[in-house]
Amino acid sequence: MLKKVEPKYPGLAKAAHIQGTVILHATITKEGTIANLVIVSSPSKILSKPALKAVQQWTYRPYLLNGEPIAVDTTIKVTFAPADKKP
Repeated sequence: MLKKVEPKYPGLAKAAHIQGTVILHATITKEGTIANLVIVSSPSKILSKPALKAVQQWTYRPYLLNGEPIAVDTTIKVTFAPADKKP
C-alpha cells in the first residue's frame, strides 16, 4: 500500500456508541487505484459513508503477474471503534 487515508469516525456514531467493521469489495486497478468500490456489510449506514470516502483515496503498488501490472479484486475491512478499543 502506498497511501492509506484513515476514515473519520463520525461524532454522532461515537455519541451513540455505534462501532464495528465495514466490509467493502473493490478492484485494485493496474495503476494501483481503487475502482468498483461497494459495501458488502456495515453495522450502520452512518459508518458506511466515511469508510467509502477514505478507501476511495487509497493507492497501492500495482500487482504484477509475469512482470505486467494486473487488476485484482479484494476485500477491505474498515473498523470503527473507540481509540482505546482498536484492534
